[in-house]
Amino acid sequence: MIPSIVNIVAAEQVATYALHLRFDDGAERRVDFEPFLNHSQHPDIRKFLDPKLFGGYRLEYGELVWGDYELCFPIADLYYNDLEHKLSLEAVA
Repeated sequence: MIPSIVNIVAAEQVATYALHLRFDDGAERRVDFEPFLNHSQHPDIRKFLDPKLFGGYRLEYGELVWGDYELCFPIADLYYNDLEHKLSLEAVA
């Protein structure tokens, strides 16, 4: 269970589109952003498939952001490593 308030305290790029994140509660996650970026149809998101743009991330107030918040994710999604919310089959039927 994620604490009510959690921040990212460190981020290190470990692959072209993957970051190792450390949270202030001691949890650590390796998050691969490539599937999310590849599945996106929006050009403002797909532009981060450029390795140089993707590598321009930073931590701001405990959050992971790119550019002027052009790309950012809810902390819970990063904490649970769930960037692509899957629709259940029942929801589509």
